[in-house]
Amino acid sequence: MEERLASMEKEVCRLRRYSFMLTLLLVITGLFAFTRSGIERFREINVERINVVEANGQLRMVISNKSRSPENLFYGKPLNPPIPGGTRPGMIFFNDEGTENGGLVFTGAADSTGKYQAFGHLSFDQYNSNQVLYLSYQDINGDQKTGLHIDDWQTHPIWPEWRAVYKKAQQLPDSPEKEALLKKLMVPREGVKAVAERVFVGKDDTKTAMVTLADRMGKPRLQMLVDSNGTARLNFLDEQGKVTYSLPK
Repeated sequence: MEERLASMEKEVCRLRRYSFMLTLLLVITGLFAFTRSGIERFREINVERINVVEANGQLRMVISNKSRSPENLFYGKPLNPPIPGGTRPGMIFFNDEGTENGGLVFTGAADSTGKYQAFGHLSFDQYNSNQVLYLSYQDINGDQKTGLHIDDWQTHPIWPEWRAVYKKAQQLPDSPEKEALLKKLMVPREGVKAVAERVFVGKDDTKTAMVTLADRMGKPRLQMLVDSNGTARLNFLDEQGKVTYSLPK
């Protein structure tokens, strides 16, 4: 009996060793196969957020739903005051330094009364600044504006610094001093605004198709229009927005 028990114990030990070696071999084979290709293929996945990063972990793009969307980052850190995340489903792009430099975002829904809002936006940001080229669709219950925008953003001061000062000025009590400060921030140099829309190509809420060219203060100076009735017109405007010359006359 003792010899039989001893033989059974040896057999069990042998089976344990065999099982361990087989498991180890399967793990090594699996790891080798994954390392060799580095590519996984899926027919369908459900995710709330995907972070695309460089080899060093540097964030380059985030694809996310609304609640997991990132906050606005400047050199990898939140702005001051911060622009919180969780508000913009889509894709957000980051440059080599971890600063947000554009994105594709979209939304749209109706409330309990049936009134709706819809928004789509593809933007490209100036270095260390805000968007200067963007395609935008905005529709507030039929009040719609759609088109290509090209803006001027001044390089100095840097946008996050300018924004922080502007936000702080907005919180001051109403006074002539506040209005003067806000005006100075918006027009840091004579004849040049901090931000100005220079080009718009699209259509407005009157269903007029247009090309509008503006000066450095953002004031329209040349308009090419085709209204909802098909009437075409070319307008030249002065600094006050008054049409000085129009074709056809």
